[in-house]
Amino acid sequence: MFKFAKMIVLCLAILAVASPAMAQDGGDDAAAAAGGGFSMDLGKAFGAGLVIIGAGLGISRIGGSAVESMARQPEVAGNIQTAMIIAAALIEGATFFALIVCMQA
Repeated sequence: MFKFAKMIVLCLAILAVASPAMAQDGGDDAAAAAGGGFSMDLGKAFGAGLVIIGAGLGISRIGGSAVESMARQPEVAGNIQTAMIIAAALIEGATFFALIVCMQA
């Protein structure tokens, strides 16, 4: 867990240092009027990446825990599988919502 936290802090530090340099307008008024730009796209991509990483970690944790509990109590495997699929679907729904928010920002 410490390595993961260290990696996240390092990525945020790099992003914080690089953002002011990329936020400078190159003088292209057409791109500025369109509301885009490299720094805006970088933020969207970074947010979408964090969303996908979080969803992947959440679903993998649900799957691992479900398989482990199915191995311990095979007689309730059907109930566990149903609960796992519902929880994974809820995580995916939240992930799609977060991705849409990241792309619209």
